[in-house]
Amino acid sequence: MNKIKKLSLYIAVFLAAFYLPINNPKFQQAIIESFYMLKEYAQEHVLFCLIPAFFIAGAIANFISQNAVLKYFGSDAKKWISYSVASVSGTILAVCSCTVLPLFAGIYKKGAGIGPATAFLYSGPAINVLAIILTARILGWQLGLARAIGAIIFAIVIGILMAIIFREDDKKRLTGDFVIGNDEDDEKRSAFQNLIYFITLIFILIFAAWVKPSNTSGFWMFIYNIKWPVTITLLIVLGIILKRWFEKNEITDWLDSTWDFAKQILPLLFAGVLVAGFLMGRPGTEAGIIPASWISTFVGGNSIIANFTASILGAFMYFATLTEIPILQGLMGLGMGKGPALALLLAGPALSLPNMLVIRSVLGTKKTLVFISLVVVMATFSGYVYGTFVL
Repeated sequence: MNKIKKLSLYIAVFLAAFYLPINNPKFQQAIIESFYMLKEYAQEHVLFCLIPAFFIAGAIANFISQNAVLKYFGSDAKKWISYSVASVSGTILAVCSCTVLPLFAGIYKKGAGIGPATAFLYSGPAINVLAIILTARILGWQLGLARAIGAIIFAIVIGILMAIIFREDDKKRLTGDFVIGNDEDDEKRSAFQNLIYFITLIFILIFAAWVKPSNTSGFWMFIYNIKWPVTITLLIVLGIILKRWFEKNEITDWLDSTWDFAKQILPLLFAGVLVAGFLMGRPGTEAGIIPASWISTFVGGNSIIANFTASILGAFMYFATLTEIPILQGLMGLGMGKGPALALLLAGPALSLPNMLVIRSVLGTKKTLVFISLVVVMATFSGYVYGTFVL
């Protein structure tokens, strides 16, 4: 059977290579576009989003005790605390569906229950305060409010359903040894010192990843103008914290954990970005193999099919933080319905082809498929209801 599978794979690869439409201008453009997207991602997101996130994940793995994780996110934790914290976590971190991955992997591998962990996985990129505000300002306050409420509800419901569906698997997983690093490390510093350390890391991520707002005046632009002085100051503070409060072996363990997360996530992430760029093109362009006009055609009106299509497209497209808003603005100008627009907003920022590949490496195929299905189905239903009652 294995020989037959291998032979079938070889034949498929041969036929794909034999009939590859390499001379087709659209195909050539899509290939070039995929590398443009990878370059853009590397320039704009890896250094200032992903790398700080990797360091935070490494810190979680080494310096947060397993007992602390289990207290708030474990299967035996109070559910109202677990899901309340997880469902609003995105208000703190302005991250995209890929940047949240190392943070999710960190708390999950540390022993968090699958329910709170997946609630955090969804809410991280979905409940971005700046994105909610810009959605309301550019696409209308109704859509902005619906996005905020829908994202919080989604995080809680998805987390609870994942916990129910995989209850037995989670019990078996949590009976194992989840200690990454040494829990005794927490005794070397006070809770206040650990808090300052993590707050510093989080604010480095927030300020380094802060994007330029469309409105060149006001509070958000002020934050953008001071992002680098603040980031550099925070890095200096981090250096002082590490020198005074941490031992050399602790820093080494932290860097090793950070590198382990990067090795696991980056290759899959880059492969997914290439595929997404080939299929859809960069946000705001029509250079992918799938024409943007097709998208607007299939998601016009407010039918179940239109909302489902918007959810699927949103789930597989890659959205850098805030890029979904100008894309939707253009699609709505071409006739996209308000219901499908909300469906895409609820499915898109939380999922993408790159992040699906990484989630699978952490959760496995079955859990990943269920998570994706829950997001798509709930986004479809929410979009349909919204499009029915909002003119």
